[in-house]
Amino acid sequence: MAPDQLRTKKPSRSWDALTPPLAQWILDYLSSSGFEQPTPVQMSCLEIFRGNKDVVVEAVTGSGKTLAFLIPVVERILRGEEPGKRHHVQGIIISPTRELASQIYNVVFALIKFHASSGELLEYGKSDEKRPETTRPVVVPQLLVGGSTKAAEDLSTFLRLSPNLLIATPGRLAELLSSPYVKAPASSFEVLVMDEADRLLDLGFSQELTRILGYLPKQRRTGLFSASLSEAVEKLINVGMLYPHKITVRVRSLKDGGIIQERKTPMSLQMSYIVSPTSKKLPAISQLLEKLEPRPARSIIFFSTCFAVKYFSRILKAILPPGFSLMSLHGKLEPQVRERNFERFVNATSPAILLTTDIAARGLDIPQVDLVIQHDPPTDTKVFIHRCGRAGRAGRRGLAVVMLQSGREEEYVQLLEVRKTPIERLEKPVISVTDEEADLVSARIRSQALADREIYMLAQRAFVSWTRSYIEHQASSIFRITDLDWLDLAKGWGLLELPKMPELRALDIDRSLGLGIDTESIAYVEKAREKKRQEELAIWKGERAKRIADPTVGPIADKVAKRKTNEAWSAKHEAEDTRVAKREKKRKKRDAVRFSEMTDKEKEEHKNLEALIEQVRRENEAKAAAGSDDEFEGFD
Repeated sequence: MAPDQLRTKKPSRSWDALTPPLAQWILDYLSSSGFEQPTPVQMSCLEIFRGNKDVVVEAVTGSGKTLAFLIPVVERILRGEEPGKRHHVQGIIISPTRELASQIYNVVFALIKFHASSGELLEYGKSDEKRPETTRPVVVPQLLVGGSTKAAEDLSTFLRLSPNLLIATPGRLAELLSSPYVKAPASSFEVLVMDEADRLLDLGFSQELTRILGYLPKQRRTGLFSASLSEAVEKLINVGMLYPHKITVRVRSLKDGGIIQERKTPMSLQMSYIVSPTSKKLPAISQLLEKLEPRPARSIIFFSTCFAVKYFSRILKAILPPGFSLMSLHGKLEPQVRERNFERFVNATSPAILLTTDIAARGLDIPQVDLVIQHDPPTDTKVFIHRCGRAGRAGRRGLAVVMLQSGREEEYVQLLEVRKTPIERLEKPVISVTDEEADLVSARIRSQALADREIYMLAQRAFVSWTRSYIEHQASSIFRITDLDWLDLAKGWGLLELPKMPELRALDIDRSLGLGIDTESIAYVEKAREKKRQEELAIWKGERAKRIADPTVGPIADKVAKRKTNEAWSAKHEAEDTRVAKREKKRKKRDAVRFSEMTDKEKEEHKNLEALIEQVRRENEAKAAAGSDDEFEGFD
């Protein structure tokens, strides 16, 4: 073969090698975005999903699934000779979270900018003008997520823009499709995509998905995309999918001894662990950020609970190396705040750290994440791989590190090995924390709590929520509450005292940690809040003093006195009290049995209800004691 022929021969894995060939405007987008060649999942999926076939795609996290379904979706909408009718939906992409839906929408927006007719229409989404009619097929996307806008506003936007591609979370999409103005007939509807399909079901969206599928025609193209397929996803495959093609893209690595091992993460991602007591975790994280070369541009630190994120986002600034900006993301934030923090992190031009829960573990394609740190392993072991997969995406090198306590928790390494997610001890950079460094970090945290009661209260709540999360860990034989060193935990969290918890009742532990701190005297920095606390505290102390001095004083004593006044005492009443006590004992036994048979979600709801009832009871007693109708808001 001639040399010039060798030079012009196209590689087998390139955008140009796809059949039928991609339109030039799509190639222009791919080139400008730096996508030099398709990933394995993109190559496999584009060849099938661009035809009239349903697909179920399972691929490692960070493998490029988003473009694998976006290109076929856009092509299907544009392939007709005439534009779609107004208010007729032609394509739908469903995502489990607002952040992922917004991310997909942004990719669609960037892609269709390169299409002449569609790109011209994007400006109408920024104004109140009605979208003009077109003579050629176009792609007009609309983002539908709850929280940021009301359902009525989304419907108004739909009627004005007449979008034909909806990118949405399940709840808001089901609301919109229920409107008689929104049409999705078989004559025009083309394709449905469910991204992170297993996560959609894990988050309890099965009812919404059933409603959505009821609005859509059965004759359609459907694609399910996920990093892992569960039994629940198999049920979705059997609903509305005709002979789907399953595409599985796996990664294999060569271990010592020539053994080929299957991986669930890309080769560009290094997954490691550090064994450290809790008191040395934060200093270890600080050393890691400081020693890594080059300095990580974007890092993510995962915590178990929302309160933990809220707490550590307040105290970490004084501990971590200078030059890093902190953002937080968790489920208890307002939607607008979540979106703003996420955008700040994605668009950060200086080193940034995102403190988050598992809300950011799935689907989000955050560019240039160099480092992922797991302060605690996730309660669901399946989530581990998704946390790690935020780094090392699309061929970029990344490092994921999980912090394990010495002892039984080290068995987590073998558990991951069995689940084809091998991790190795972090060798470089060398992380070594002395006791003095750990003491210094703990002192810095405690000084912040002493200066502001809000931080002290956050620490208490965060630690309790972390304990509950630890108890609920699926690998309960490894993560055992009885193995915990409570004093070391308190030091690592910078606690001024251990909170009152059932887990500590039977243990001989000094809750004050030997610090001798009067936590009641810690004041809020905010003066108005501290003034209110002092007033409520004075009332509570006064009532307590009265009850100590005279047990017949107080709301409970008043009830007893009223009963004695209104009723004659006799042996019959004594027998009645005995029966009441027996009934109460039986009720508690029944409740215990019922609680043991509850699901985790039902247990959480039951706990929340009991806490709410207890709070109301305390508030009513405080109101009665104060003789005031003002609402009691607690002593914090």
